[in-house]
Amino acid sequence: MRKAGASLLILLVLALLQGCYSFHGASLPVNLKTIAIPVFEDRSGAGIAPFRAELTKALVNRVESQSALRVTPSIARADALLEGAIISFSDAPSQLSSTTERALKNRITLVVQVRLADRAKKVPIFTQSSVGFADYPVGNSAAQQEAIRFSLNQIGDDIFDRIVSGWQE
Repeated sequence: MRKAGASLLILLVLALLQGCYSFHGASLPVNLKTIAIPVFEDRSGAGIAPFRAELTKALVNRVESQSALRVTPSIARADALLEGAIISFSDAPSQLSSTTERALKNRITLVVQVRLADRAKKVPIFTQSSVGFADYPVGNSAAQQEAIRFSLNQIGDDIFDRIVSGWQE
């Protein structure tokens, strides 16, 4: 009798959760086979332009290796176009010393905005902003550079997941 009750409870919970999320495979339309990803812009005004090429290259590599899309350098021949820009950069204290009230760690926060468009149908697929952040010890420039790269990697993961995922609420 307990087994039947437990089974019924599990079925009831699964039935209730069924409408929360659904997976529809790739969220991209089936007509999209190629994608162009021009080098992202740096609109942050913070002088981190060298990192825009790193973010772009990481996304290109990931799309080529982990999706069915082929990356093409020609925007005119691409089925889809992913454009992006680093729109905000901040480097601010995140942890203060309790005795000296000086910063022990700073936090890098980057915001990147992207737009994916179906060029054949001339319609946007999505526009989104992604945020990446990482802390580093104050005064350590190598750690600061690594925090920037880590933040961009978080953003790259978020963008790639949005390109290929089909999770919808």
